[in-house]
Amino acid sequence: MSLIKARIITAMTTPFNEKGQLDYDKLEPLIDYLLANGSEGLVIGGTTGESPTLSHDEKLELYKKSAEIINGRVPVIVGTGTNSTAETISFTKEVENIKGIDAVLVVAPYYNKPNQAGLYAHFEAVSKNTDLPIIIYNVPSRTSVSIDPTTTIRLANFKNIIGIKECMGLDAMSEIIEKTKDGFLVYTGEDNLTFPAKCIGATGVISVASHILGNQMKDMYDLLGKGKIVEAANQHRQLIPKMNSLFSVPSPAPVKMVLNTLGVEVGSVRLPLVDCTKEEIQTILNSLNLTNK
Repeated sequence: MSLIKARIITAMTTPFNEKGQLDYDKLEPLIDYLLANGSEGLVIGGTTGESPTLSHDEKLELYKKSAEIINGRVPVIVGTGTNSTAETISFTKEVENIKGIDAVLVVAPYYNKPNQAGLYAHFEAVSKNTDLPIIIYNVPSRTSVSIDPTTTIRLANFKNIIGIKECMGLDAMSEIIEKTKDGFLVYTGEDNLTFPAKCIGATGVISVASHILGNQMKDMYDLLGKGKIVEAANQHRQLIPKMNSLFSVPSPAPVKMVLNTLGVEVGSVRLPLVDCTKEEIQTILNSLNLTNK
């Protein structure tokens, strides 16, 4: 599937073994499960993949093995952004050597708190130093800085900056969609905006909840594509409490717990994140109408 046709892209969790090491034996079953259950593309090594706790070498090996397993079945996007422009460029250039990578996800520099001029200069520098397509990631709740829509619109003029994962809501997405060239990809990074984002012209969603709710989300988009707006909206309303339950504890602990419950083994989270408590597990599973095996 072409990147521009992927509506539901799952920000994939990273599977670990009992010792907290990457478990590559669990990788193929996880990927196959996601592709069989609504995912039309995958982000590897994003926030949901616990990228802050992955080493440089772990990321490269994870990206290589994931691309080999996916083997062109869906678009593969990998995280390469850091709060250092030089390091982001260096790592992105390393990723260029991995066969099967369709784009890189580059987060706004965190902790440094650059202004709009600095944010523009950062993405400009990355763009000029790679041939890979770039998707900007704007997530102020994690970075403490927000890319203004006017900055994104300027950055969209670079040939290889092809889209944005936008977490600043419908107003920001609306402005970006309205003022960028046709074909610029706009994904919401908020699961609870999956439906309204599509209604205003977004490409789709880069999702966490699609690990568990991918088929229902796909059904909703299919209904919307057929003009069945009332039915799609009803589906969205039914999904909202389920989506919210998957963020009731710091992500991706809930999603990993549910996957393990479903028999898709992905292990635990790495510190400083911790697993869900027994009480949290029961609450989340009840919200999803699942039982604890």
